[in-house]
Amino acid sequence: MTDLDQLTQSLARNLKRWRTERGYTLDALAARAGVSRGMIIQIEQARTNPSVGTTVKIADALGVSITALLDHEQGPQVRIVPPGDAVRMWSTDAGSHTTLLVGAQAPGPFELWDWRLMPGELSTSDAHPPGTVELIHVAEGELTLVVDGAEHTVPAGASAAFEAKASHGYRNDGAVPVRMTMAVTVPLDR
Repeated sequence: MTDLDQLTQSLARNLKRWRTERGYTLDALAARAGVSRGMIIQIEQARTNPSVGTTVKIADALGVSITALLDHEQGPQVRIVPPGDAVRMWSTDAGSHTTLLVGAQAPGPFELWDWRLMPGELSTSDAHPPGTVELIHVAEGELTLVVDGAEHTVPAGASAAFEAKASHGYRNDGAVPVRMTMAVTVPLDR
């Protein structure tokens, strides 16, 4: 079985399990996710590989992390993610990037990210569901955190926490790369 086949089977199995556990009909999940009923059926029957955007919409509608939807591991409660298995989610030609290091359900989605933001680069995000919290620790450089239009300077060695229910962004106004770690938790009940 190829990696793509394994991913397709894992997504099909996990989507059906999470949808059933939440008590959502196909129509209810489609409405919550803004995805067609037919697409959900195709995913659950392992007949398609949806885009990252579609997968994120479905994960958000179910109140689970992308990791929970794509996870093919079944067994012990401890999961080690080797460096080569972390998922690169965003990158630019200048060298900025984000990597999903690991995620869990606690009791909603809980994710740990590694960020590198090159000088002059910016990454923005729409508002997340109310109750979503982001924790940031800057290891190198100086981050400009923008939350609901207000700018906050987070120097190397400092940390920040905020409820991400407003639009927000991460900017590097300095001359050196910003390295930071971010944890995100999304409430289960939205």
